[in-house]
Amino acid sequence: MEKEKTNKKEVDRNSIRFNIIAILLIAIFCFAISPKTLQNDTFYTIKIGEHILQNGIDMHDPFSYHDISYTYPHWLYDVGIYLIYNVGGQVGIYISTVVLCMALGILMYLTNVKLTKNKLTSFVITIGAMYLLKNYIAARAQLVTFILFVLTIYFIEQFLETKKKRYAIGLIIIPIIIANVHLAVFPFYFILYLPYIAEYMIYILSNAGIIVTTSKIKSLHKKLKNIKDEKEIENIKNKIIELEQKSEHLQKRYEKANKNPYRIKITGNDTVKLLIIVMIICIFTGLLTPLGTTPYTYLVKTMQGDTTHNISEHLPLVLVNDLNLVCALMLFLAILIFTDTKIRLSDLFMLGGLVILTFYSKRQESMFVLICAFILNRLICSMFDKYNPDGCKNALKTICRPLGMISTIAIVLAISINIYKPKIEAHFVDETRYPVDASTYILENLDIQNIRLYNEYNYGSYLLFRGIPVFIDSRADLYSPEFNEGVTVFNDFLNLSGVNNDNIEETLDKYDITHLITYKNAKLRTFIKQDEEKYSLLYEDDYFCIYERKKV
Repeated sequence: MEKEKTNKKEVDRNSIRFNIIAILLIAIFCFAISPKTLQNDTFYTIKIGEHILQNGIDMHDPFSYHDISYTYPHWLYDVGIYLIYNVGGQVGIYISTVVLCMALGILMYLTNVKLTKNKLTSFVITIGAMYLLKNYIAARAQLVTFILFVLTIYFIEQFLETKKKRYAIGLIIIPIIIANVHLAVFPFYFILYLPYIAEYMIYILSNAGIIVTTSKIKSLHKKLKNIKDEKEIENIKNKIIELEQKSEHLQKRYEKANKNPYRIKITGNDTVKLLIIVMIICIFTGLLTPLGTTPYTYLVKTMQGDTTHNISEHLPLVLVNDLNLVCALMLFLAILIFTDTKIRLSDLFMLGGLVILTFYSKRQESMFVLICAFILNRLICSMFDKYNPDGCKNALKTICRPLGMISTIAIVLAISINIYKPKIEAHFVDETRYPVDASTYILENLDIQNIRLYNEYNYGSYLLFRGIPVFIDSRADLYSPEFNEGVTVFNDFLNLSGVNNDNIEETLDKYDITHLITYKNAKLRTFIKQDEEKYSLLYEDDYFCIYERKKV
């Protein structure tokens, strides 16, 4: 007895020690992968936040010269980022990104531990998942929604396990936040419910015989109360006995099949009925925003347009270009094919659905990594439980010894330093991608209120950040007819930047363009140099050039 208490105390000490080490190392790793250089969407986010605080949500775009409406799809995040920028500048933005990244990593680890009770695999899976997510870590609203989606999975799992109201309340609060922070992903929130509901429906169908038989038995018992004829009573009792035997037989068959399923485990949790009610309530939370019905229409309009076919992150996934994802998929397949590990039907639905979404749009790779990390952890833990039940416990003991701790810390630190090293000399604004000096020239030498400047998509956000009215920026939806009837700015930009037709001058005339700023190696600049009589070179640096159209 005394020995058991001593062992338990040692296990508890190791558990606490490992948790501290894991959380510290995850925080360090998250710091290393957080980008220092600001992303183009961050620039317009800052300015929109400033505009909202000064003018409110006026549903009108103040930064281009096209006089078009704007839906402010992540207005609350914009305001938050502006307030951070107003206090801490670009350093403040960087610190906020690091903090949110750390919060995401630590939350993923703690959720994994809660769902699997395995700290070692949770730590390794979290580090791996954060590495795969590193290209999606940026000062953008999606970083907040990553955290919210992890919480969603945690709340759903805990609600189904415990039925506690606090998890249901959390599930209702999350979509309210999403509708104001990043409404483009509002519909995706409900996708996370579907695998659990689908599993329960299949469970009901697979137990239809038992349910129908039980219903008939209850009906016959009620009928008995109103019958006085003894012969008829005897017949009904015999039917009840027959149905009870049938029900018992069906129940045994189901329990036998479910006890040792071939590959897929199907569980019936009646709490899913309550989860459906929670989901229905959440559908109406999209109305709790100053943007009206936009959470319900924004994604539909975006998918109907051409913008998603011309932006790299929205294009279909090409596996040969993403070896990290190939390795992740192969790991899933290896466990499911070559081991006797069972997968929950809800996990299989979630995995399959997210794979399809990822192949449809590369942007969904982040959701695949984020959500499927929990499924992979569950599979690995099941595999260890079957083939080596004490393997993780023994490994945890080894790691919690001095040499093990030093080795673990050294490995993660070495990886983190290697990832962070290129960022030491990085600037907050990349002058090779954004026209820093060219913007200064425009502000000092041109009347920005009276010129019509043509610019390219990738740096329009930086121009408006500097206070220069733009032709286009990375808010692609704003410049499409789905959001502004008759507006074809995005398609016209594609034709101009690619010099895709013979009507370049007509298109420039359509928008009364007086000046152009382009990359030095842009196709449009090559076109301009072929007809220099119509254009005057005003400015040129190592990366950008500015032209004035001559009046004919």
